[in-house]
Amino acid sequence: MTAARARPASSRRGTGRGRGRLAALALAGIATLLLSIAAAIAIGPADIALTDVYAVIGQHLGLGDAGLSRIREGIVWELRLPRTLLAAVCGAGLALCGAILQSLLRNPLADPFVLGISSGASTGAVLVIVAGLGGSAIGLSSGAFAGALVAFALVLALAALAGGGTERVVLAGVAGTQLFAALTSFVVFSSADAEQTRGVMFWLLGSLSGAGWSDVALCAAVCGAGLLLCMTQTTALDALAFGEDTASALGVEVGRVRVLLLVVTALLTAVLVSAAGAIGFVGLALPHAARMLVGPLHRRLLPATALAGAIFLVWVDTAARTLFAPQELPVGVVTALLGVPAFAAILARAGRRG
Repeated sequence: MTAARARPASSRRGTGRGRGRLAALALAGIATLLLSIAAAIAIGPADIALTDVYAVIGQHLGLGDAGLSRIREGIVWELRLPRTLLAAVCGAGLALCGAILQSLLRNPLADPFVLGISSGASTGAVLVIVAGLGGSAIGLSSGAFAGALVAFALVLALAALAGGGTERVVLAGVAGTQLFAALTSFVVFSSADAEQTRGVMFWLLGSLSGAGWSDVALCAAVCGAGLLLCMTQTTALDALAFGEDTASALGVEVGRVRVLLLVVTALLTAVLVSAAGAIGFVGLALPHAARMLVGPLHRRLLPATALAGAIFLVWVDTAARTLFAPQELPVGVVTALLGVPAFAAILARAGRRG
């Protein structure tokens, strides 16, 4: 009896320690994100103290007067804060989509761009700019969003014609990516406007320079809703890790879950790409880093991945706009420089396991 009672007590203590570790990691991650956002706002050609950053934010929240000039206040509130928040939201959303796709397709190399959504969004944005339908943020976002939806629909149609299944979705995504990349190149090449071409190429590599509060609000709302919806499917994702047959035997409606999560990731990626351009490799590497910290259970993995992606892209964007100031690097260039070594490491790890 004593031993029988001791074992559950020890198990409870182990569980308590595990929960305490996860809670500590969560608090550390949230604190790191908040400090990263404040530091990113302070860093730039016009250095601003952290206390001034907090004072400006407090002023706009009705907590007193910051006492700064309108120029410095505008730098914080109108330029750097929305850009930094958009970087955090985009990083969280792209990383979340990567985690979902890697689990759903059971492919460690899957990321939000495997379905050709990024290429479709790029084609839509380029058509808006080159066709002269409006170069404003609203026109660009609308064109990118429409292109992303068309690309996603085409990929699903190709996969369905091929008989369905996750492998065929990946192959259809590769085909869709190449098709829309070719269309984008054709449209850019056929445009004689050199200035438009430079602007398009910069946007295609990912840019947060045009971030505004409307972009932050839209992306945050979509990302938050997507995270909440994905969290309702964590049990199904855990079951799918053992294969579709096992998941079906456990009562998971595999087809419904797959379609639901593919639609969620496609729409989320479309909104983020329409706001920030094509930023690659965030959804590839960050889910693996989060998995090493919190394990494979999706109720822990998804929030951890989103948090890691937010912190990562905040610092990537800070580096992109400050390393070669006053020149600004496209964010996608920096993520690619960091992501390619991560991609090689994942390939090597998968090879060793194989």
